[in-house]
Amino acid sequence: MTSCDDGIIEHPIDGTLDLHTFRPEDIHSLIPEYLNECVQKGIREVRIVHGKGSGRLRKGVQDLLKKLPEVNKFQSASPDQGGWGATIVWL
Repeated sequence: MTSCDDGIIEHPIDGTLDLHTFRPEDIHSLIPEYLNECVQKGIREVRIVHGKGSGRLRKGVQDLLKKLPEVNKFQSASPDQGGWGATIVWL
């Protein structure tokens, strides 16, 4: 998995994508690429960790998820999975 204009970042395809190491402008290419890799590996439930902060990144993530055909549904994570600091996505 690669991202960032600065260079390549290796990120394991394990069903959890932590966005803390990425810039907000990277999510539009990063998330579809990551979800596609998950589908290819047979991973059908993905947790995207965007943090709690102001909510702008969460909104950007969820707005993007609405447009992706591989996404069946998504919702904020349960408290034990990060609460509103993460989004669970079903592919």
